[in-house]
Amino acid sequence: MTSNDTRTHILHTGADLIGQKGFGATGINAVLTTAGVPKGSFYHYFSSKNDFGLAVIDTFAQEYDTRLDQILNNTSRSCVDRLRDYFSNGLDTMTSGEFTRGCLIGNLGQELAGQNEIFRKRLDTIFQGWEKRFERCIEEARQAGDVDEAINPADVASFLLSGWEGAILRAKVVKSTEPMERFVRVFFQQCLGIQ
Repeated sequence: MTSNDTRTHILHTGADLIGQKGFGATGINAVLTTAGVPKGSFYHYFSSKNDFGLAVIDTFAQEYDTRLDQILNNTSRSCVDRLRDYFSNGLDTMTSGEFTRGCLIGNLGQELAGQNEIFRKRLDTIFQGWEKRFERCIEEARQAGDVDEAINPADVASFLLSGWEGAILRAKVVKSTEPMERFVRVFFQQCLGIQ
């Protein structure tokens, strides 16, 4: 593996373990053992566990932003269909992970936002970026006449992000996609005016 590949491998392994156990319960040794790399490799790339955690967040966010942009900027589909695709991908991810992981950024927000200001700010910046992407898509749908013209895209995007993250959390608790499916129904009917 090249140096960059090793760093990426450590980050992906760490993201997977943190997604399962949380940041606090994920030790550096567990990450290195699972990744199959020596301890010196960790400190070559990261100065501390917090530095590693921030790198995991940034790497996940960059990869997720790319996927989100592919879905929400797909001009071959209507904006409403793009939003349906986004939710469908979320449902697939939840079931393929057997309701154990949820959203890494949401999980870390719940775990760390009250404990570490640097993490809180980084996570908030990521959420704001996602919200802006949703807002642009919803505004495009509003301008195309595909959704209720009276909606406020910023408010609806904020509700989408907060509600969807809550639905994901609830789905993990009940081990069912039903809370997510219910959110999607209510979102399209009540927020976008689509029956």
